[in-house]
Amino acid sequence: PFQHNILASGGGTADRNICLWNTSNGACLNQVDTKSQVCAIQWSVHDKEFVSSHGFTHNQLILWRYIGSGRVQKVTELTGHQARVLHMAKSPDGTTVVSAAADETLRFWRIFGSPTRSAAKLKDEQACRPLLGANCIR
Repeated sequence: PFQHNILASGGGTADRNICLWNTSNGACLNQVDTKSQVCAIQWSVHDKEFVSSHGFTHNQLILWRYIGSGRVQKVTELTGHQARVLHMAKSPDGTTVVSAAADETLRFWRIFGSPTRSAAKLKDEQACRPLLGANCIR
């Protein structure tokens, strides 16, 4: 991510935690109970944020903001899948995440901002949004 020595890891159905680690010394900086199984984590390439995907019991994505010293703040919860969200991948420009779930669906989420997007490009993206079926929060 934005800082070379920070790692986020997620736990399974029993654990349900996201742990933030200092990889320089192996210390756990913080542990956050997400209330559901953590399946995947993707860091933003533009901001101090990451998204986590979840299974039992909520089958959702959560956008988190890293606020320093291992502390995170929940930005929003993204719903729409009917089963465990098994995998996520990021678009080449780093703004969109696709999630794949056990309900055999793919969902596209434009959740990460890009500091280099111009007003004209944003307008073009908004015009294409219904065609792509993307879920956007920015």
